[in-house]
Amino acid sequence: MTKRILVVDDNEDNRQILIDLLSTAGYDVIEARTGFDAVATAGREVPNLVLMDIQLPGMDGLEATRRIKAQPALAAIPVIAVTSYALAGDDRKATDAGCDDYVTKPFSPRALLAKVRAILADAPPET
Repeated sequence: MTKRILVVDDNEDNRQILIDLLSTAGYDVIEARTGFDAVATAGREVPNLVLMDIQLPGMDGLEATRRIKAQPALAAIPVIAVTSYALAGDDRKATDAGCDDYVTKPFSPRALLAKVRAILADAPPET
């Protein structure tokens, strides 16, 4: 079965770039625009991977990641922070919140896709 990826970003252009990249690579992509939507969508859809922007309105991506990882049914879902935050220590904040990896914007589409493929190769098979 096709792997499902949740793309979380409040910027429509950024979200569309990721959706186009992942869809073209054969992934099923679902989207959320806020941290609250990300938590609700992850609970409803149970994706294989989450690409999480950090700077989101209302609830930031770090808190959304914490809430997703706090749910036993979702805790094993890998989360990649995809963010323009690139200051020293920002990657540590993402890891501390439960993110499994960290990618800064602008990113190389080829490198991001390689990272996604590597993570999903290790993901448990869908049931």
